[in-house]
Amino acid sequence: MRIQIRPEVVELGKMFQAHRYELALVGGAVRDLLLGRPVHDYDFTTSARPEQFEPILREWGRDGFWDMGRKFGTLGAKRRLSSGKDLSAEVTTYRSDTYNPDSRKPEVNYGTSLEGDLSRRDFTINCMAVRLPSLTFVDPFNGHIDLKKHLLRTPVDARQSFDDDPLRMMRAIRFVAQLGFDIEASTAEALMDMTDRITIVSAERVRDELTKLMLSDNPAQGIDALVDSGLADIILPEIPALKMTIDPQHRHKDVYKHTLLVLQHAIALETGPDGPVPRPDLTLRIAALLHDIGKPPTRKFEAGGKVSFLHHDVVGAKMAARRLKALKFDKQLIHNVSKLISLHLRFHGYVDEPWTDSAVRRYVVDSGSMYARLNRLTRADVTTSNVHKAETFDAAMDELEARVRDLKKKEDLSKVRPELDGTEIMKILGIKPGPEVGAAYKHMLAVRMDRGEIGHDAAVDELKSWWKDQGQQG
Repeated sequence: MRIQIRPEVVELGKMFQAHRYELALVGGAVRDLLLGRPVHDYDFTTSARPEQFEPILREWGRDGFWDMGRKFGTLGAKRRLSSGKDLSAEVTTYRSDTYNPDSRKPEVNYGTSLEGDLSRRDFTINCMAVRLPSLTFVDPFNGHIDLKKHLLRTPVDARQSFDDDPLRMMRAIRFVAQLGFDIEASTAEALMDMTDRITIVSAERVRDELTKLMLSDNPAQGIDALVDSGLADIILPEIPALKMTIDPQHRHKDVYKHTLLVLQHAIALETGPDGPVPRPDLTLRIAALLHDIGKPPTRKFEAGGKVSFLHHDVVGAKMAARRLKALKFDKQLIHNVSKLISLHLRFHGYVDEPWTDSAVRRYVVDSGSMYARLNRLTRADVTTSNVHKAETFDAAMDELEARVRDLKKKEDLSKVRPELDGTEIMKILGIKPGPEVGAAYKHMLAVRMDRGEIGHDAAVDELKSWWKDQGQQG
């Protein structure tokens, strides 16, 4: 089988050959080339040790070099192409990883052959290689056949493979989302039987796989597979819990199915690279996935068969923060996702009664940098089959966004502040730093929101009047 390989890649193979070292293109790059998918990052394996091939790689990768993976036998470099894009290459010495049953990380041992290196990999579709510079195709586990069948199968017994590296179970789910493939029956059976083994994997590694899943073309399909496999019960239990929110009379929508629809809708609302929410946007996607996780603990059956989820937005925001923290996501993402979830119901009141300019300002200020994402999450959350209701909601959101644009022409809503700062407040009222200053500042901010800019003198009068009402001396 012949695969079209970039000349820069063949050149690297010739450089290794000149030093009598073997080099082969492996893994996802080979898979994606066969699928006709774009490849920008190339992985290679070699018979040479890092200290032997480092000079070769540095010479080839004249536009960048890194060695963070040196202890695992991996070095990387990049080459700037004539198109202006970078071609990244990572080269790893033949490996033969072993795992202690109670270890979170593999013990890396160098291997002796390409075939041995391929045998340690996760799925047959990633066990194919192309020897360089000869362009000889190597496929000891018939990965190209599974590729045609859109099938995920382990090269060795699935139970042994998942026991060796439990993260491979997450990788299987991720490939379902990325490639739209099915998991082969015996592989899926082993996965479902061994889900508890995922607990030995570090939260950081699980997070990275979950991130790749969420940034794929079809994360909803991946989440569905994650739930069906039982892995979600361990790493993201809030999602399968959504299936329990259907009331006995079925008078409320299926929250789990609704959540997957919201995720798909949110992705459809992502913008191009120059838009406010460039695709793929991890923050928006995670917020869409977790936006209703507060419903199970707040579900209440009301008279007449109605079901309520009072304050599920606030409860859900706290739950999301705890889960994302446990998965070791960064603080900024956790903060942003929590904010989106806590605010995702705010707009609904606008549909029945349009807000005052003051309320519009508060909405923009409270959402801050998440304004564009919040609007998209809010739109995505409308999954009703009632066409009139959906159109009314969209029209109301269109109107709000138009009003915000008009207000922004008059003032920078991202920089709304009281017309009197803390220092001025203390000077005018003759007080020292303390709780009173904070209360006065909060009042003046509310005035700014409600009435817009009223001018310095009017702001001073308002402050003094408020202070007098507090029972203080003016």
